[in-house]
Amino acid sequence: MTDTPNSFEIFLSTPPGLEALLLNEVKAAGFSRAKATGGGVTIWGGWHDVWRANLTLRGPSKVLARIGEFRAFHLAQLDKRARKFPWGATLTPGHSVKVEVVTNRKSKIYHAGAAIERLERAIAEEFGATIASSVTTADIIIKARIDDNNVQLSVDTSGEGLHKRGHKQAMGKAPMRETMAALALRGCGYTGHEPVVDPMCGSGTFLIEAAEIARNMMAGRARHFAFEKLVSYDADAVQAIKDGWQRRETTAQFYGSDRNVNVIGFAKDNAARAGVDDICHFAPTALSHAVPPDGPKGLVMVNPPYGARIGKKKDLFALYSSFGNVMRDRFSGWRIGMITADTQLAEATKLPWKPTGAPIAHGGLKVRLYVTGVL
Repeated sequence: MTDTPNSFEIFLSTPPGLEALLLNEVKAAGFSRAKATGGGVTIWGGWHDVWRANLTLRGPSKVLARIGEFRAFHLAQLDKRARKFPWGATLTPGHSVKVEVVTNRKSKIYHAGAAIERLERAIAEEFGATIASSVTTADIIIKARIDDNNVQLSVDTSGEGLHKRGHKQAMGKAPMRETMAALALRGCGYTGHEPVVDPMCGSGTFLIEAAEIARNMMAGRARHFAFEKLVSYDADAVQAIKDGWQRRETTAQFYGSDRNVNVIGFAKDNAARAGVDDICHFAPTALSHAVPPDGPKGLVMVNPPYGARIGKKKDLFALYSSFGNVMRDRFSGWRIGMITADTQLAEATKLPWKPTGAPIAHGGLKVRLYVTGVL
């Protein structure tokens, strides 16, 4: 895919620590000029690429489209140039707008609140948009980065975070976001052609995501996006992307268990809404009774509790030790992937972990992805 005169920068955000895995996905999907940067991946393209990224990529948290930039050395200049900015080229009338601003020390405009006030007033008075009271109630979010006195404007084309696929309505404690689950599976070398087992499955996120990957199901097929409220939106072109997407048949099966009977019910309901309940199997089973399914070997993927999140750390060493014992005793020939915030807990499994990558920001914590080779 090559750049065109209508190309612009598109930023795919992700929690810090996941940039390399997201870059791997973006390159595999054929996007142009993909480059990892802090907190995400940048690509270049047009609105078709924005729509395709939102609809099909499994890893990004948000898709931001650069809509313009200008220089501003003080608030009066920011106000004047914001009023001249062609908001109507991006925004459609009748939708509420909210601005978020990030400033840095290199810029003479350093007060984010004052910058937000000027930008929102310009949008309201020059374009006529209603300003929302918060980002959670806004139809469209404009993100401004003031970097070295350069005001870079982007529009959030996703709306709700892309982890909200549209089918997970019931969750247990501390759920794994679908976007992180997809990138963690990628980090374990999962390509959709093998079974996946999660003996601490909670509401089923890893398994549902793995089953969707196996069937090549479009990540954003069941939800709406903020880009539908922008001038550039072409409903027929977006529908053409959906219609052209090819699902595939799979023989892979996915098995989840958890000692909590309630979350097993959640997982079954979520899998049914996602349309993968025929290949996802969930049962209330204690970890100590976990056994590999019949058939080919594959990947065991878990997100166990960790002390800062659920329960006390000292009570978790037995759980991690038991997990390691079950894996070594019964899952020979399988690979293991695990996300946890604590190196000592990971070591308590006595599993042969490969060197870990960068820490990953997750709910105020720093977690790591631990991966083994074939046991």
